[in-house]
Amino acid sequence: EEMQQVVLVGHSYAGMLVTAVTDRMPGRIGHLVYLDAVVPKPGESWSSTHAAATRKARLEAAQGSALFAFPPPDPGVFGLDGASHAWVRRRQTPHPGHTYEMPLDFDVQRVAAVPRTFIDCTTPALATIDAIRTRVRTPTFWDGAWSSGGGARLVVMPTGHDPMISEPQALTQHLLACAGAQGR
Repeated sequence: EEMQQVVLVGHSYAGMLVTAVTDRMPGRIGHLVYLDAVVPKPGESWSSTHAAATRKARLEAAQGSALFAFPPPDPGVFGLDGASHAWVRRRQTPHPGHTYEMPLDFDVQRVAAVPRTFIDCTTPALATIDAIRTRVRTPTFWDGAWSSGGGARLVVMPTGHDPMISEPQALTQHLLACAGAQGR
């Protein structure tokens, strides 16, 4: 599509996807945004970032389904209630178990060369993102490449896992700031 300097945003599991895209097309990505998302280590799967009990429950649920997929969580864990809860619930779909277990190989230096932001949604904090929250605050993550050269920013949003629903204006401002960091 001839796009250049794209602000690429991955939410939740899609952190795996935006990492893969950036690894393969780093020259096209102007800013990488992990929106309360998985930030993998090379060779890691999404499931390997979760506690053993979570991993076991999800895989057992997937085994019991015709499509090898596990059901989505109740939107209440994202801090949603009322009409927002009902709206999200109607649109949720099961997650394919195969992508949950699929490891991602990528070159840390290539991905770390792209400016990136982790948006941490803290109220309530989604437990399955806890390990990720810790790693992006650790200077040695990605063998130090995550925090090297000032290429990584951390933004805290006091809202739940779906800020595009609970705080769309605030999220928009954060994303525009990421675009602005690219001289847009």
